[in-house]
Amino acid sequence: MTFGTRLLDAAASRGRLCVGIDPHPSLMEMWGLDDDVEGLAEFSRRCVEAFADTAALVKPQVAFYERYGSAGFRVLEDTLSALREAGCLTVADAKRGDIGSTMAGYAEAWLGERSPLRSDAVTVSPYLGVGALAPVLELAEQTGRGVFVLAATSNPEAVVLQNHRGADGRTIAQQVVDECARRNEAHIQDGEAGNVGVVVGATLAQAPDLSRLGGPVLMPGVGAQGASAGDVARIAAGVEHLAFPNISRAVLGTGPRIADLRSAVVTTASEFPGHED
Repeated sequence: MTFGTRLLDAAASRGRLCVGIDPHPSLMEMWGLDDDVEGLAEFSRRCVEAFADTAALVKPQVAFYERYGSAGFRVLEDTLSALREAGCLTVADAKRGDIGSTMAGYAEAWLGERSPLRSDAVTVSPYLGVGALAPVLELAEQTGRGVFVLAATSNPEAVVLQNHRGADGRTIAQQVVDECARRNEAHIQDGEAGNVGVVVGATLAQAPDLSRLGGPVLMPGVGAQGASAGDVARIAAGVEHLAFPNISRAVLGTGPRIADLRSAVVTTASEFPGHED
């Protein structure tokens, strides 16, 4: 089964919400936790308990673990392991992107079967060329894991680059989406959602055409950044069942009580119901 199909199955019962684990120092302070590895571990533990059986997809932000060095990565390994054991799908928000054997190393780190950091999916950057991502795309196909390729992100600094048009009139963002769609074609023909998804910001006034992607769309920007469920529906019109809004701060801000975090996920996810077959 492809990652895309597994994600749609999870969404059918939990809704199309991707909730982030973002142990930002200000959030840890708000939760009454120290900005150290022990605080990081406790923050993550509460998130796992609150999200593992309520969210369709959970997205740890790698940067907030990486800043503690090897001890932080150990907490991330434990967090991913706990979510995996609970049967919850995960995407490591690592935004890796490189070429050749280096990209292959990143692929093994985040999707490899023997890696302690393995996740169900990983975010990657295509701005050394989508073709440079071949090692991670190929490993995703081999393992049935997923890749979310940055296409049209919600940060304003990216708009000029991602909206630049090539000789054929397509924006760079559209070229990224179209190449991901090509890699999903065989799965689409089999009636499955593919392993290759994209990241498209829900705050965008103009977004690439997603109608032929055939894979999941991770949509940051809902909640604290100002986008709404209506924006998700507008951007993903016709393939709304593939759109997974990523909401982090609006959920995490209801902590530190686990019951409040769980309630926030369930309430928010109800705005984005999954597709029932």
